[in-house]
Amino acid sequence: MPALEDVPMTISIPNTLTVFRIILIPAFVVFFYLPFPWKHLVTAAIFGIAALTDWLDGYLARRWNQTSAFGAFLDPVADKLMVVVALVLLVGNHETPWLAIPAAIIIGREIVVSALREWMAELGQRAAVAVATVGKLKTIFQMVAIFVMLLGEPMNGPLAWNNASLLANMALFQDLIYTAGFGLLYVAALLTLWSMIAYLHAAWGSVSPSR
Repeated sequence: MPALEDVPMTISIPNTLTVFRIILIPAFVVFFYLPFPWKHLVTAAIFGIAALTDWLDGYLARRWNQTSAFGAFLDPVADKLMVVVALVLLVGNHETPWLAIPAAIIIGREIVVSALREWMAELGQRAAVAVATVGKLKTIFQMVAIFVMLLGEPMNGPLAWNNASLLANMALFQDLIYTAGFGLLYVAALLTLWSMIAYLHAAWGSVSPSR
């Protein structure tokens, strides 16, 4: 078996984990809509696994010196796909502007910053908009908020038992969990705006109309 350092970058373990994260997205969507009581636990688990692989693939790539241009491109794409899909599903399940607003901020920011990075790369100044600490922090809050909200999604489908008092307590507990995740999502949205402003400020000298 070849040493880890000798494994081609395109089939490295970190890149495989990133691809696995993308493959999880269809499974996440399917389970989100399946009519069984504990689907919220399954969807939260899938999202949680995806979030963990986001940390793990980067850690392993640095630890084993397996960073690559392919991985640098695919890793943020996988993150954005999972976050955007989860937000779209949650907004569709809760038709309220109070959820749509932070979701729109987060999705809109990803579009703006992705376009900005592409433009800066065209100018040969990609390093000016490299991932900053606030960008990493907003990703953590996004992942945690969505994970908690998924845990708080209502149960769907018939249960094997029917205890009205227990069901009421479980519903209240899930409401509390969802509310906590909802609050974290607003924190994530604020960090998202902050990071977008920081990136725009860093790139303003290159994209301002005066140039």
